[in-house]
Amino acid sequence: MKRSRDRAASELFAALYPRLAGWCRRLVDDDETAHEIASEAFTRLWARWTSVEEPRGFLYVTAANLVRDHWRQLERERRAVRRVTAEVAVRPHAEQADPSVRLLVQSLPERLRVPILLHYYADMPIREVSALTGRKEGTVKADLHAARELLRVHLRRSLDHTP
Repeated sequence: MKRSRDRAASELFAALYPRLAGWCRRLVDDDETAHEIASEAFTRLWARWTSVEEPRGFLYVTAANLVRDHWRQLERERRAVRRVTAEVAVRPHAEQADPSVRLLVQSLPERLRVPILLHYYADMPIREVSALTGRKEGTVKADLHAARELLRVHLRRSLDHTP
């Protein structure tokens, strides 16, 4: 029993780790951090191995939460650096005008950000996003639409303010 569980876990790792780490890499823009996040997601899965019904979904939702935590930590660090160097008065508008899609996705409310990350960055179908988030498919579609509209507005505003 334990041997077959270990083999299943090993096969799951071999099948999913590269794609999960690659997905994390696109979100955090750093190889080492991406591998740390993917590894931590697997570590958390192993801790709950017998009680997780959908391991792939568990991994991606866990990784999305870890990416969000990473982004929050980066933002806290940026704010601290700005305070120390007094850059706040000089550059607030320049940062708002950054058209980076990743930064814009990061700024979305969690209700909209999670479906975007799962659907567009993890290539999960709406049905699967619905199951993982516990929302109806119509709600997921509406959230994806709302998120795209917000991103479109922010991108347009960012591009209008570029010199």
